[in-house]
Amino acid sequence: MNANQFFKALEQLKGWRECAFLLALAERGFPNYVLFSDAVGSKGGAKMRQILDQAWGLLQRANSEAAIPPLLLKLEDLTPDVSAYDMYGVHPAYDFCRLLEQALLNRLNPTKHRATEASQWATGTVMSFIEVSEGEDLDEDALVRLFDQHELMKIDKAFQRDMVLSVKRQRTPTELFIEGLRERAANDGVSNIGISLNE
Repeated sequence: MNANQFFKALEQLKGWRECAFLLALAERGFPNYVLFSDAVGSKGGAKMRQILDQAWGLLQRANSEAAIPPLLLKLEDLTPDVSAYDMYGVHPAYDFCRLLEQALLNRLNPTKHRATEASQWATGTVMSFIEVSEGEDLDEDALVRLFDQHELMKIDKAFQRDMVLSVKRQRTPTELFIEGLRERAANDGVSNIGISLNE
């Protein structure tokens, strides 16, 4: 699947398939939130896990709209204010929150397409991490080369394509399918920027 095919497939995602893709992106970014939350001494990680779990659970419920607004309010309370922290970790944590918000909003308003922008946000999290950690003194050309060759970028691209293909091929969101998708997205607790919850 080349880049054009990927973006076309993304644009075609609708309903539960789009929501599942958005949740997979959020799941992959979840360790970034937990790490930030722990670093600032907040107890947000466990509460956020509950919201994410509930969001996954809603995929198999046809009429789940009433459950969404309370989850969005809880998410808003737990979303960090980027300007309030002078540390890099707030950015990937905030990016995770945006992805989860899009997944929840998808259930309220499934006609608005969100997957393309969310895909770019998720990749942007990886790019900014690479730039901060390895690209400080590089000019623009060298930075582009770094992105092209970086293992985290390759992993992100492969993961997103795998998720799109999986949801495209699946006829209904069966429990077994969602479990498998979720497990692959969770990646044994390793996030899209290589942060592990198990270390």
